[in-house]
Amino acid sequence: MSTLADKRFVLVTGKGGVGKTTVCAAEASSLAASGKRVLVAMCNAKERLSELFGSAPVGHVVTPVADRVWAVNMVPEKAIEEYGFLVLRNRALAKALFDSRYVRAFLRAVPGMHEWAMLGKAWWHTTETQADGSSKYDVVILDAPATGHGLDMLRVPTVILDVVPPGLLRRDAERAWKLLRDPSACAIVVVTLPEEMPVTETIELCRGLEQMGLAVRRVVANAVLPSLFSEVERTALEALPAFEPKTPGDAAVAAAKSRAMRERLQAEMIARLTRELPVRPVLLPLLMDEAAGPEAIAKLAGYV
Repeated sequence: MSTLADKRFVLVTGKGGVGKTTVCAAEASSLAASGKRVLVAMCNAKERLSELFGSAPVGHVVTPVADRVWAVNMVPEKAIEEYGFLVLRNRALAKALFDSRYVRAFLRAVPGMHEWAMLGKAWWHTTETQADGSSKYDVVILDAPATGHGLDMLRVPTVILDVVPPGLLRRDAERAWKLLRDPSACAIVVVTLPEEMPVTETIELCRGLEQMGLAVRRVVANAVLPSLFSEVERTALEALPAFEPKTPGDAAVAAAKSRAMRERLQAEMIARLTRELPVRPVLLPLLMDEAAGPEAIAKLAGYV
């Protein structure tokens, strides 16, 4: 499996509820173990990354969550204010300006401004340097919004390039768009579950990204069940007629039939991903115990 260690910017997206944040944590843990300094940037999310790393809660200020891993939960209004500080070089002036209800009302009316505030902030973190001139973070991972909203966010730089006159905003959008389209520096990771609806959305999302000129570097099928049955056993179990369980033995057989059907659907969905997408999916196992903590992330990091 190709590594993401040579990338500056990694965007993780997919249908809601498929485990994007878990994959972000696993990728960050894997990269940190290889010696990289990693920042995970979330988009105004219901924060659960701290639970995965066993750290203090993550807010709009960059916070360390593990060895060589930092995180921030970006809030659009705060991100816009920070952007203003970068432009004005005066925090008090920037705060006064962006606290104005007239300015806030204007910014809310600008299409895509909130999306750009978060995408632009995540991109800006890729440009940060330390006192010695080295990059502050080797890799920035953006836990992007789900599917359609994720596509809308990625389109914002092109909207800015189309409608905004020359200036700082247009220059930064141009630099961000250039990075997004550079496969040597940016990777898009799409997360799914081995189920029919998420897989269908994943294929549509990957095609939408391709139409935008953005290549998907990795597809992750999350929560994959281990196979308990052979093909012959699955076929035999699925062929059993429906019945009402009356004994513990009946219940065990009914459970086995249900599991066999789920395994077959899972195998069909993984085969579909392999057949219809240009990259072979990475499979992350469904963890039964300790599924939402540092131990789980350490295990999953070994798969990515």
